[in-house]
Amino acid sequence: MGVIDLRSDTVTKPTDEMRQAMYRAEVGDDVYRDDPTVNRLEELAASEMGKEAALFVASGTMANQVAVMTHTKRGDEIILGENSHIYVNEVGGIAYLAGVQTALVTETDGVMDDRAVEEKIRTENIHFPETKLICVENTHNKAGGRVVPIEAMEKIHRVGQKHNIPVHLDGARIYNAAAYLNVKAEEIARYCDSVNVCLSKGLCAPIGSVLAGGGEFIERARKYRKMLGGGMRQAGIVAAAGIIAMEKMSKRLGEDHENAMFLARGLNSLDGVSVDIDKVQTNLIMVDFSAAGLNGIQIAEGLKPYGILINGTPSPVVRFAVHYYITEEDVKRTVQTVSLVLNG
Repeated sequence: MGVIDLRSDTVTKPTDEMRQAMYRAEVGDDVYRDDPTVNRLEELAASEMGKEAALFVASGTMANQVAVMTHTKRGDEIILGENSHIYVNEVGGIAYLAGVQTALVTETDGVMDDRAVEEKIRTENIHFPETKLICVENTHNKAGGRVVPIEAMEKIHRVGQKHNIPVHLDGARIYNAAAYLNVKAEEIARYCDSVNVCLSKGLCAPIGSVLAGGGEFIERARKYRKMLGGGMRQAGIVAAAGIIAMEKMSKRLGEDHENAMFLARGLNSLDGVSVDIDKVQTNLIMVDFSAAGLNGIQIAEGLKPYGILINGTPSPVVRFAVHYYITEEDVKRTVQTVSLVLNG
């Protein structure tokens, strides 16, 4: 039996079609803008997000950091959720690289209330930094893949427009949100000024993200990408996989969501295990082992000998991530194995 890797959707590998496209990719020096495959990916991403232009970058973290650097100057303040990826999981980059400080908003299931956001905006005062950016995350990783409703995004964007403050969307899994809402990704990206889209999670590309936004914004962002060492040369080899990720893999994410719900219901049926089924919307599941008296490390160690991988932490709440390489049979095997581990 093969390994069932539920640690993250980042563990996905390029499909055979992607590998063939990478092999055949026409390439050039992207810093000179001579790589036709990168150029095509950037044009596709801009179109998909309804923006003027886009920029291919090495990772989602780089996309977010470049966006913050481009929207702000050192000493500014940005508003974002207290559990957002930009704040929690990007190694303090906004402080170290962009030199900005944060005004944190408490989220409810990954959603920031627009009134709470507006309350964080600084008034003009010699003692205060300037509020220069609002960041939203959709889907929300720490909230277990929850989708921020379009209405909530629209309200926050309206606050930004009212105060002349741009909104950046960490849309690493924006296509998962679009699949859940049954809309085009463009309908979500409409309510932001810039957006990061990850190609290497559920979309299976081996490397990369795209940052999309206004034409002038992307021109400035290109220089910050170079500053961070992200000026790539014959990057069309990986951009080729990114094109397939956007054009094809984005259309099949509903299958992952169905398997995630199947897994959630199966785990929830076990004694000592609790999953809030109403909060399972996309491909991420938060599973609570409190009633079994076990934490994530114990569960991870128990599953590993059976070839099932999860990220264990001292918390009893564990994230399971479903993706292209997790089948219905894998789900059944996982539920059976968790039951085995629980029963010693």
